[in-house]
Amino acid sequence: MENNTLIKYKNVEICQDSQIVFSDINLEINKGEFVYLVGKVGSGKSSLLKTFYAELSVNNGEAFIFDYNLNKIKTKKIPFLRRKLGIVFQDFQLLTDRSVQKNLEFVLKATGWKQKNQIEAQIENVLKQVGMGNKGYKMPHELSGGEQQRIVIARALLNSPEIILADEPTGSLDPVTGQQIMELLYSINKQGTTIIMATHNMNWCEKFPGRVLSCDSDKLEEITAAKNTATTTETQQ
Repeated sequence: MENNTLIKYKNVEICQDSQIVFSDINLEINKGEFVYLVGKVGSGKSSLLKTFYAELSVNNGEAFIFDYNLNKIKTKKIPFLRRKLGIVFQDFQLLTDRSVQKNLEFVLKATGWKQKNQIEAQIENVLKQVGMGNKGYKMPHELSGGEQQRIVIARALLNSPEIILADEPTGSLDPVTGQQIMELLYSINKQGTTIIMATHNMNWCEKFPGRVLSCDSDKLEEITAAKNTATTTETQQ
């Protein structure tokens, strides 16, 4: 792949439970892009994201992420792939029996960090980055939904990933908190991290412009140009 290309799919088919979710996907995603996957619930957005971190296998065609061939990736290589990705889930998936600090420490130790001072410095760094510098001692249940999502984003940033995959990151948040989370993701993107975000909220595509891919009827279609044209027309009227 070219140096600037992080993901390249050519004529890819994705199946789940023997059902075709997508057929004939052709996709390239480059460094520094903010990419939306839009579509109704059940349109395959999450399934596509799962193929990026090898949770769901791809059929047919060619599928590469970084230098990994997803058609042939060996199980022992998957953890190394996932270290280059940050994943933000809608339902947080924080460990409820331990503090924010211990949640983040667990991830770093699981991905090979050993030096206590380096672990503490990295946790302090990512918590500051998401505006939660003084919340490390808190338990997840002591935090609001928006605060928990900020911790999830901090967790995604721990290994300085090249790509963050965000699956409906504002889906369970109120509009004001959702806006704050979008502002945070957008600022992370402006610092050079590629963001791929699944959402059914088209308002975010208007407020925080990016590349827009539509998931519908087993097809993945770029609609960025059409959306931007529609927005320009509305502005002129």
